[in-house]
Amino acid sequence: MFPSTPRDSEAWDDDVSREIARSAPGRSSSGFYAGAPKKDPSIGRREEHDDEEEFEEEVPVAPVRRELSLAIAGFAALLGVGLILGAQTAGPDARLPYAIVIFGVQLLYVLAFTMAIRPPASGIVAGVSVVAGLLADRVAVTTEPAGILPLVYVTAGAFAAAVIGQAVRGAASRTQLRDALGGTFLIVLGVVSFPLLIVLTRRPVGTQAVLVCLIAVALSLLIAHLTDAVWPKPRIAAQVPRGATGVVLGAMLGTLAAAVLGSVMVLPFTPAKGALLGFVVAGIAALVDLAVNYSEAGRNMAGDAPTFWVARHMQGPLGAFAFTLPATYAMTVFVLS
Repeated sequence: MFPSTPRDSEAWDDDVSREIARSAPGRSSSGFYAGAPKKDPSIGRREEHDDEEEFEEEVPVAPVRRELSLAIAGFAALLGVGLILGAQTAGPDARLPYAIVIFGVQLLYVLAFTMAIRPPASGIVAGVSVVAGLLADRVAVTTEPAGILPLVYVTAGAFAAAVIGQAVRGAASRTQLRDALGGTFLIVLGVVSFPLLIVLTRRPVGTQAVLVCLIAVALSLLIAHLTDAVWPKPRIAAQVPRGATGVVLGAMLGTLAAAVLGSVMVLPFTPAKGALLGFVVAGIAALVDLAVNYSEAGRNMAGDAPTFWVARHMQGPLGAFAFTLPATYAMTVFVLS
């Protein structure tokens, strides 16, 4: 129609059409537009793989330090020897020196658990616990007849005083105060539990029960940490520097030692009763010691400041001895009497 128009000026000639078709980003091989450029299928897999690697890297693996395990084992053994020798030498006129030894252990317990738990108004809780320890020692030495009921009154009064002090000075809300009740009770209960050793030495067969149970506890802790220094496997958890072999082996050998002692002691001890006492207290000691490691691992994962190293490493043996004493007293009364 327009013969004067040159072919070079046509915008839709064959060459231009091919260039437009090649430059269309969403055109599929069948001639239809896909609407969006295709995504490389390997991109998503690489991102998921990277997420898995990052998740695995976030899990901390706590190293097991051989020197530290040996030190904790030595502290547990020394603590057990001191408490056993004190019980064996505590006579009717010589209970005050044993009470002084126990008060020293109570101070260590208050230091370790207050720094680890960090309840509101820690100073008030520590002060109340120290006073409760002194009062419990006096009650255990002087009360006639010897029994656990006066210590229960001391525990209840000290716990109430500590909670009131926290409500007045430490806790900012009811929620904070309610969350602190468990830790406060553990501190007070552990402090008042140690004078049960004095009460037991004043009861028939109580001194022998102290010997059997404390040997089982000390041996359980000693074997567990010595095994961790040599073979901390299989790991209980990546964040907890303990091995299951040591925990189980310590509890078993503690029970065995108690059964052997029960076989060589006079009635009412028997191998079966000795094994029962050893099984209970060695199991409690192993669980308490392990729970301390789990608590510390939880604080580290939450980003909290770690406990002072001396208190952190004393906490396990001190808690193990403290929380096995109520069970020792109960079995002395109900199994051996």
